[in-house]
Amino acid sequence: MTNDDGFSAKGFQVALDVAREFGRVVAVAPATMQSGRSQAITMYDPLFLEEQQREEGLEVYSLSGTPVDCVKLAFDYMLTSQRVDLVISGINHGSNAGVNVLYSGTMGAAIEGSFYGVPSIGLSLTDHAADADFAAAKEYARSIVAAVLESPEEQTRGLCLNVNVPNIAQSEIKGVKLCRQCRGLWHEDFYRHEDPRGRAYFWLKGGFCNCEVEANDTDEWALANGYVAVVPVQVDMTAYERVPFLEKVLNSPQEKV
Repeated sequence: MTNDDGFSAKGFQVALDVAREFGRVVAVAPATMQSGRSQAITMYDPLFLEEQQREEGLEVYSLSGTPVDCVKLAFDYMLTSQRVDLVISGINHGSNAGVNVLYSGTMGAAIEGSFYGVPSIGLSLTDHAADADFAAAKEYARSIVAAVLESPEEQTRGLCLNVNVPNIAQSEIKGVKLCRQCRGLWHEDFYRHEDPRGRAYFWLKGGFCNCEVEANDTDEWALANGYVAVVPVQVDMTAYERVPFLEKVLNSPQEKV
């Protein structure tokens, strides 16, 4: 288990409770907030691992690195001789739907877990509040984890799921919707300020622009309409639909100057 909000985040503690229902849990999570770190790894600074909790069936560690650092250290140092059945990342405070999957440290860790051939689940709740109500997210996390663990290994090897739960009452959630990633982008705004010494600094703000408002098969649509959005994620970024065009362009005779 890991996350990007840090080992002390409420969502992480909720996910620990869920994971413990299914077996032994080894958790390595960032010592500090690492939101938005995507697939970042630490290469030029030392990493410090500290045990935070140990009891029957549970080990929790903090690491002074990124979410992907946490996954790599767990697989390549701590658990090299042990079988890992599942990687859980989250539960994140805030949505990771749409293009957020590319920026998210939560999903960066889940994707990294899938590289090891292990089914991996990134869990998020569309509420950034530190004291968010994770009751619904906990219930759906439990059912999705169970479904993955109970499925044939040949179907789940390397599987990666991006799961987002809407911030509404559990009784209002209509169910789970398997969907695709919404096409959209962030429009960023940089607010310039000056510190007491007159040095300029900037705060990044912005809003998500949904480019498929009318589509009814995306994760953004599912969340807006009261569903838990589940998107199977893959890392092959080849633009296959561009290949025929590029074959013509790149393989056509070039006029010599």
